[in-house]
Amino acid sequence: MTVTQTVDLHRIPFETADGTAQTLADYDDSLLLIVNVASKCGLTPQYEQLEQLQRTYGARGLQVVGFPCNQFMGQEPGSLDEILEYCSVTWGVSFPIMDKVRVNGSHAAPLYKALKKAPNAQGSKGPVKWNFEKFLVTPSGDVHRFRPQMKPDDPEIVTAIEANLPR
Repeated sequence: MTVTQTVDLHRIPFETADGTAQTLADYDDSLLLIVNVASKCGLTPQYEQLEQLQRTYGARGLQVVGFPCNQFMGQEPGSLDEILEYCSVTWGVSFPIMDKVRVNGSHAAPLYKALKKAPNAQGSKGPVKWNFEKFLVTPSGDVHRFRPQMKPDDPEIVTAIEANLPR
């Protein structure tokens, strides 16, 4: 299911791993796959598929963006430097990993407050359920939401990516 956001997601600021303020607009009209990531989760092997999507579709306009989150059973406890090293050494991650965020609750990052308004294919919206929830954001602000258990290379996600890449 696709939802067009009334809030311009591309204008909401967040911090990069080095503390620089950024917005999604800095990604030059890329198709964005935004994922809350964690290093000590049963779903952590999804890093491999996320990296493969970045390598397969990056030249055509896809940009995967990871936001570390320690809200789910403390599964991202490390410092940002430790997280970046782990992602690089263990999974060969080339896509950007941003500053740690909260995705739920009153202190959730503003970007995630806006993303959570989008329903998934079953029409469910609201809180992020777990690590590795995925939000595919088109340059026009449409959002496709995929729950954590759905692997990044699932045909439903790949189809949505291919349908929204420039021809």
